[in-house]
Amino acid sequence: MTPVDLLVAAAVALLAGGVNSIAGGGSLILFPTLVALGLGTVEANVTNSVAQWPGYLGGVAGFRQEYRGQRARLLRLGLVAVLGGTAGSVLLLTTPSEAFDVVVPVLVLLASLLLAVQPLVTSRLRRAEDDGGAADPVWLYVALFLATAYGGYFGGALGVILVGVLGLALHRLKLANALKSALSAVTATVTVVVFGFFGDVHWGVVAVAAPASLLGGFLGARIATRIPPTPLRVLIVVFGVAVAIYLFTRA
Repeated sequence: MTPVDLLVAAAVALLAGGVNSIAGGGSLILFPTLVALGLGTVEANVTNSVAQWPGYLGGVAGFRQEYRGQRARLLRLGLVAVLGGTAGSVLLLTTPSEAFDVVVPVLVLLASLLLAVQPLVTSRLRRAEDDGGAADPVWLYVALFLATAYGGYFGGALGVILVGVLGLALHRLKLANALKSALSAVTATVTVVVFGFFGDVHWGVVAVAAPASLLGGFLGARIATRIPPTPLRVLIVVFGVAVAIYLFTRA
């Protein structure tokens, strides 16, 4: 990549980090940008996953208070996330890149649609919220494994999926949101390890995009209360659908 390409990647990563803090869906911006800059779809995907990893750690730090008394649950769910993230990452690296080229337009479209219905999911979960206290249902672990496997394979809108799964299982939206950040961070950490050792990561992009994403996440958190998330979400969804259509025609 040229210095100009790296500058563009850093600028978009900064924007993606901010978008993740405000509305979610930053991957739907950075991933197609990396493809447009000349990276193959698999290379762009693994590079995107590694570059956005620091932003997840900031989200965990922001929910410190919510994790009190949840250590045992975090360990159980975290182990499932490790297994799911590993399965998805290995699946990505061991299947032909042509297969990912066929699947990725569907995944981008799915992620865009999930982001579009996020407010509806959140609203329904909030109405169903209670104090919890019951044991975690068995289906939660199965659904969590599948969700984090998806996260290891692609990851767009993983947070929306996790909030939906955890909210339905625990009936505590605030806790589900906090656990979502922790489990997203676990899944992202797994992808960093697997892709870092075995994936075709473009480390030049990571060197500029990772700190930019971290800074964008920090700035986005600071201004999240001042920017209405709905118009931003609409723009991201429209952009994501357009990218999916482009990838469909390109495949």
